[in-house]
Amino acid sequence: MIVPTRDRVVHHGSMLLMLREIHCFTRVAARLSFSAAAADLGMSQPAMSQAITRLERAAGVRLFERSAREVRLTAAGKALLPYAEQALESVTAFTAEAARLARPTIHLAYPPLVGTLAARVARRLAGRGPSMGPSIGVELRAAGRAEAARALAAGEVSAAILATPAPAAFVTAARFHVTVDHVAVPAGHRLAARSRLAPDDLAGQTLLTPSARPWAGLPGHVRLVPDDDFAAGLDLVAAGAGVLPIPQLLVRAVRRDDVRFVPLEAGELRITYALAWSRERVTPELMALVQAVQDALWTR
Repeated sequence: MIVPTRDRVVHHGSMLLMLREIHCFTRVAARLSFSAAAADLGMSQPAMSQAITRLERAAGVRLFERSAREVRLTAAGKALLPYAEQALESVTAFTAEAARLARPTIHLAYPPLVGTLAARVARRLAGRGPSMGPSIGVELRAAGRAEAARALAAGEVSAAILATPAPAAFVTAARFHVTVDHVAVPAGHRLAARSRLAPDDLAGQTLLTPSARPWAGLPGHVRLVPDDDFAAGLDLVAAGAGVLPIPQLLVRAVRRDDVRFVPLEAGELRITYALAWSRERVTPELMALVQAVQDALWTR
């Protein structure tokens, strides 16, 4: 067992405090030039040489062979370089993680259908300038309506984008509409070859309907798709269980060989969403989120 003498403790302490010198070491090793490394770091060449000398003394080894014409790493320098680089990477990671943890964070649940909006809001809050207050981190959580409402009630998320009507227990704002203007049909279905569809063309079809939301003005037998899950609805379409009215947002994002998307002319058929939160858990960060959602909707 090695007893930590005072000299050993002082020696180790000096090494821990030499991150600047370690940075100089890695820069000289990369450039193999004291003057070029000094210029990179905005230092004078004598200051660079002094930093390397301090590090060599603290480490107890020579790191470079220097002559009038060249600078070369010694065997010890080559062996220590990966550790120096790792130390600097760890410090960078530590600093970044500390900054992330110190930054206010809000948790937002959202339906995958409006993921583009959720991502835009997260970018807005993360990029706020000094005049708007500190940046705010947004942890995004994709979830169907029932799961998002449950997580919001349990305090697992700060806010949720929900299809309306939202549960009465929540406050809502920033309403927006997603137009439903296509119908997903099986690839081999008789409607798949049509260039467009009218509501009457759906008579006799099984209409897959997200959650308990009826499609007003569309004929056909309704079959519910649990929890507003459009992905599950498309699987049912491909299996021949029915046809699914869907927004163009989803049409642009999905590529499937077993499903066809046919334009639907059905007037004002749409899904309305709103940002919802609990009135008991209002924070400045939440109010900033509300404003960011409203701004994102206004400028889209």
